[in-house]
Amino acid sequence: MPATLSLVIDCAEPAKLAEFWAPALGYQNLGAFGSYVALAAEGAPLLLLQRVSEPKHGKNRMHLDIKVPDGEPEVDRLVALGAKRVSDAPVEEHGAQWVVMTDPEGNEFCVCRD
Repeated sequence: MPATLSLVIDCAEPAKLAEFWAPALGYQNLGAFGSYVALAAEGAPLLLLQRVSEPKHGKNRMHLDIKVPDGEPEVDRLVALGAKRVSDAPVEEHGAQWVVMTDPEGNEFCVCRD
């Protein structure tokens, strides 16, 4: 039987960060469970937002890529939800194109042209 995948993002305020990530990904907020807030969508990995006491230091060792057909409208939508654009222009490499962004707590993610 294959393994299933859940993703965990460390954060200071899981409930507040869920207000960004749930609409950003089209996930449903399942609510708080101890130090976690769970977000889910049919057929997609579970996303857990985990409260941690230590602040974020440096670049994430892993990040999420949000793949969409047209990047700029998605970047604008995510900025309206509270994300920040890190790269002014899209990055292009090996035929791929993406924009580096951060969520409201500074966790990096990319919006990639699908």
